[in-house]
Amino acid sequence: MLNPNIGKLIQNCENRYRLVIDVARTARDISSKAAEAGEISIEKPVSVAIDKLASEL
Repeated sequence: MLNPNIGKLIQNCENRYRLVIDVARTARDISSKAAEAGEISIEKPVSVAIDKLASEL
């Protein structure tokens, strides 16, 4: 997904800070799983996390 609408993401969270925490936690999970598997990702984990949260809507 290209540039998900932040307004739509915030609607499913209590507030902006909760969204930031969720994105950070998801990005850390993605990063650690990639490191365990020995994969090298071209995309940044935060971008992947935002896309993942947007697709779950």
